[in-house]
Amino acid sequence: MGGLAAAIRLAATGRRVVVCERRDVTGGKLACVQRDGFSIDIGPSLLTLPDVFDDLFRAAGTTLSEHVEPVRLDPQFHYRWPDGSSLIVPDGTDASAAAFERFAPGAGEQWRRFDERAERIWEVAARSFLAGPMGGPWELARRLRSPADLAAIQPHRTLHHLAAAHFTDSRLVQWAGRYATYSGSSPYRAPATLACIAHVEARHGCWYVRGGLEALRSALEHVAETAGADVRLGAEVVRIAAPAGRIAGVELADGTVVDAPVVVANADAEQVHTTLLPDQRAQRAVRRAGRSTSGLVIAAGARGRTPAIGHHNVWFSPDDRAEFASLEAGRMAGAPTVYACVSARTDPSQAPPGDENWFILVNAPAGVELDGAVERERVLDLLAAQGVDLRPRLVWSEVLTPTDFAARYGAPGGAIYGTSSNGWRAAFMRPANRTRCRGLYLVGGSSHPGGGLPLVAISGRIVADLVASAAS
Repeated sequence: MGGLAAAIRLAATGRRVVVCERRDVTGGKLACVQRDGFSIDIGPSLLTLPDVFDDLFRAAGTTLSEHVEPVRLDPQFHYRWPDGSSLIVPDGTDASAAAFERFAPGAGEQWRRFDERAERIWEVAARSFLAGPMGGPWELARRLRSPADLAAIQPHRTLHHLAAAHFTDSRLVQWAGRYATYSGSSPYRAPATLACIAHVEARHGCWYVRGGLEALRSALEHVAETAGADVRLGAEVVRIAAPAGRIAGVELADGTVVDAPVVVANADAEQVHTTLLPDQRAQRAVRRAGRSTSGLVIAAGARGRTPAIGHHNVWFSPDDRAEFASLEAGRMAGAPTVYACVSARTDPSQAPPGDENWFILVNAPAGVELDGAVERERVLDLLAAQGVDLRPRLVWSEVLTPTDFAARYGAPGGAIYGTSSNGWRAAFMRPANRTRCRGLYLVGGSSHPGGGLPLVAISGRIVADLVASAAS
């Protein structure tokens, strides 16, 4: 998606753009399974900040709403804990505060204070961290207005510590810590900066695209081609040519050579520096940063309707500290948190009448080898123990393990988000958009500013700007 975003912006300015896609469909990890009338997004399942995509489409002379129908979800999430308690988070700040207060007396005001801190983090991050390329701490420092900005984004405090300082109820500390998993990280190591995601959801909404996020992927490909980009499917790049340290083009698996003075690589940064254009210094830098988590994904079609679930659902682990300790040790958690998106609750077109499309995700360590069938049964058993027994209702199911992610997307170890956000230096260790090789740029979730649909779209803008400034 980051590559398509860059292609749209570059083609819209009149540049000749060729998009080389290894698979038979664009979109990378934004992928979809369609079977027996069920349609299931098996990558991103949530859209935030749709205005970022509207800005992208406007760069090509159109708008987001001309191509897709964004739907603002209300409620946003259904959360459940092993003790039987549940929290339904509605859309909007006042409604959210009221829901937290009903969940635990005093939590409404605690949530407001947490949201105010997260809002301040977001305000600074949006105009500094997300405003341009990140070559190191000094590049960020130049975009900060004062030392107070650095203190505001809480880089030296963990997300868990920030949550524990605001919420007296341990369940809500666990709720806030979940936002570290949005970048494949641990709340016990990731910086408190990630609290801004909670504010973005509360203030700017959780969105769905009618027809599934597959509709957004299709729209980006269409807009790229309309802008003039030449999108080539089944065109696997096996080598980036850079004689004398300057980009000359790419070589495809079939021997075709595409000459180009600029290459924008949406492949995983570690793969770029290891395989496509080996650079030992860059390899070491990426590996020092550490990989993000991967995931175990179950896509399933189920007959009938499940009571008391929503579009987005989370069943929390009974022990989140043990859960993240297992992941860092390279093991699956014994009783992991389970996330499920059932978009047919909002969009009945995504499943046969009266049925449900289930996208289930459990965090997994990058590089771990799993028996998909065994893990599927274990996760379904966990859901059944929580009162959601899909087993007798399954029409079909498919499983993706970290090994599958590695094979499908060229992501080393199956790491979904490239490098992790663990540690205060993580933002500076993530691969920069501009590389040491003249004419080579990195875009997408494994490079700055990170994973997630709005961030990869922003990376496309940053790279397009860098290409333009280098040409001027």
